[in-house]
Amino acid sequence: MKTIKSVVLASLCLLSIHTFAQKSSKKDDLVTIKTEQGTMQVILFDETPKHKANFIKLAKDKFYDGLLFHRVIEGFMIQGGDPESKNAKPGDMVGKGDNGYKIPAEFSPKLFHQKGALAAARDNNPTKESSGCQFYIVQGKKWNKADLAKQTARAARKITDEQKAVYETVGGTPHLDGSYSVFGQVIDGIDVIDKITSYPRDDRDRPEKNIVMKVSVKKVKKKKIMKKYGWNYETGISARK
Repeated sequence: MKTIKSVVLASLCLLSIHTFAQKSSKKDDLVTIKTEQGTMQVILFDETPKHKANFIKLAKDKFYDGLLFHRVIEGFMIQGGDPESKNAKPGDMVGKGDNGYKIPAEFSPKLFHQKGALAAARDNNPTKESSGCQFYIVQGKKWNKADLAKQTARAARKITDEQKAVYETVGGTPHLDGSYSVFGQVIDGIDVIDKITSYPRDDRDRPEKNIVMKVSVKKVKKKKIMKKYGWNYETGISARK
């Protein structure tokens, strides 16, 4: 009798876990990155669970609040997340700070450096481990077929025809594919990237005007994300250009 009761309880427990998982899968973590130049909404990819969990934890811990986008290159990307940038004075060199650990590289053929891609910065370590905190957001540019062919030849992995079409029409930095872990995508406020890259900067690519970030995260229904921001979870491409 006890055995039967135990089996029933175990089955109910598994059913509850399955039901909870189904309910939780209907929501996603929506990241908000606020700056004086505007606000970006970002989703993080399930294909990169270590990077996703790490970024969410840092955001919830308010690690990024008050840090700078300290390296900005027009036509390429904006980079931030150095903890030493928080109290950096004008002219100080920043970009070498970290939070004491690295994250193993996570690559997926589905994820690529299209405009608005969120990716992890790293040093030149041979296993391509990511910084535990520094990240960049791609601006890039649109490529014609001839120049795109040269760029894709530099990439560390094969780029699909669908991704090539995005690089031609939306833009990005294709030569970085397979070398740096892409783990998210800006799905709203992508024009903020263009505003940030337009600022004058010094010879180290630090903007002359401090560009301060505030990062938060909250659970939002996937249906709402798809409807409000035009995000396609199947293709990994936004309907908004």
